[in-house]
Amino acid sequence: MISIQLIRDDPQAVKAAIARKGEGPEAVDRILVADGRRREVLARADAAKHERNSGSKEVGDLLRAGDAAGADARKASLAGLGETIAAADAELAELEAAIATDLLLIPNLPDSAVPDGNGPNDNPVIRSRGTPLGAGSTPPHWEIGERLGLFDLERGAKISGSGFVLYTGAGARLVRALIGLFLDMATQAGYSEVWPPVLVNEASARGTGQIPDKEAQMYAVERDGLYLAPTAEVPVTNIHRDEILALNALPIRYAAYTPCFRREAGAAGKDTRGLLRVHQFDKVELVKFVHPETSAAELESLTADGERVLTALELPHRTIERCTADVGFAQARGYDIEAFSPGVGKWLEISSCSNYTDFQARRMNVRYRSAADARPELVHTLNGSGVALPRTIAALLEHHLQADGTVAIPVALRPYFGSDAIS
Repeated sequence: MISIQLIRDDPQAVKAAIARKGEGPEAVDRILVADGRRREVLARADAAKHERNSGSKEVGDLLRAGDAAGADARKASLAGLGETIAAADAELAELEAAIATDLLLIPNLPDSAVPDGNGPNDNPVIRSRGTPLGAGSTPPHWEIGERLGLFDLERGAKISGSGFVLYTGAGARLVRALIGLFLDMATQAGYSEVWPPVLVNEASARGTGQIPDKEAQMYAVERDGLYLAPTAEVPVTNIHRDEILALNALPIRYAAYTPCFRREAGAAGKDTRGLLRVHQFDKVELVKFVHPETSAAELESLTADGERVLTALELPHRTIERCTADVGFAQARGYDIEAFSPGVGKWLEISSCSNYTDFQARRMNVRYRSAADARPELVHTLNGSGVALPRTIAALLEHHLQADGTVAIPVALRPYFGSDAIS
């Protein structure tokens, strides 16, 4: 959530900034109108309360002076103030609720460095590592996985529906091995491991920006008012909701493995084969709480941590910067790390790394003190995948497929998998 003071101080600048993300000015205009009215009503309510308080004092003075008639007359003049104040307070509550609702609809302002663009095709490549195999040079991963008995898509669909994967045999072992490698790499890089709940309440989902922006993508447990976490970003970033952190506590860096659940609403027919777009998947997430002055540098190091994972897996990859149309509702700036799928013939997003500045912290009321007697200030939050498994597995199977039909296991992964190949 952005600060309402930004809207008050320079509404045109806010409108111009969110227009870069393709958002219209309507919510900003409604806030300006409601905020102006709120100030008028607040002034009227304050004046009425002041008159009531001063009038009550006058009544007391008159009674002490023995002027009962004067006191009764002054009481009569104050009689309507209670209703005036009550009506003003009720209107204030309505106006403040409307403002709060509209503030949730305004996206984070994109960093000035974010490139303008109309969609993913406008995302510039920042850097790349390794040379990917040519498109069509290997079978797609679902054919490799089926032949080697790594996952069973038909039985996964029988159990839960399309888009749910049953990993089997060496495939299940590969999932477990990758999670172990990713978590160890994260803790070695200075992240503290946590294992959070995967059911989150509405306050948690609102705090990170999933509600109302991505509510349609989440699975809801309506009877209990809970949601299945679409990413560990949601429970982990909410660890410090409504807390004031000491300056020397920053930066705080967490790593968490969770299964993730996404309805993929509106994605019918897109990348439905194999592991490319599924409803339940595994991911190791990296989350940071940092000092505002360091968040730009922390985004770069976060992205480097994601890249390091793909380097360890010996997968050619590239890093792109998301343009204004693709940067996301809550993010100020972000990068995607992609691995090439020769069997599918396209680049696959493996990791998304983002700086939210103070957008999430304001929603969650996460602050820090620079000194014991200092006024609390909002932290900056960041998160990134370190990394997501399904597309990583797809790229790994296709890139490391050998001429004899086996799949070579990258050296870094072998201690976790327990073998140097899948056959």
